[in-house]
Amino acid sequence: MEYFPILVFVALALLLFVLPARQRKRMQQQAQELQNSLTIGTPVMTSGGLYGTVAALDEKTVDLEIAPGVVVTFLRPAIVEVRTPAGTLDEGTDSGTPGTAGERPADGTL
Repeated sequence: MEYFPILVFVALALLLFVLPARQRKRMQQQAQELQNSLTIGTPVMTSGGLYGTVAALDEKTVDLEIAPGVVVTFLRPAIVEVRTPAGTLDEGTDSGTPGTAGERPADGTL
């Protein structure tokens, strides 16, 4: 019984080191999978919140088209999210009434 406090302390210390290390490894693996999934034409978001479409890929960089004819270069780790194209959203959610999903009424009023 005299070693119980030491054993508890050692167990807590292991938890404080092992669990965060596992989570960090999992996050690195997810980031690597995201980098491997990049292809030309993929819509993405950068760590700075800039949206664009992959125009070209290099070993360490990604060229993003952020507007028609405007291409900027980022380091690959700056790409943090692959976005779904707007056309692939669920088509069945629109009720067809004016004012939904960005539609304007025929008379032009908001």
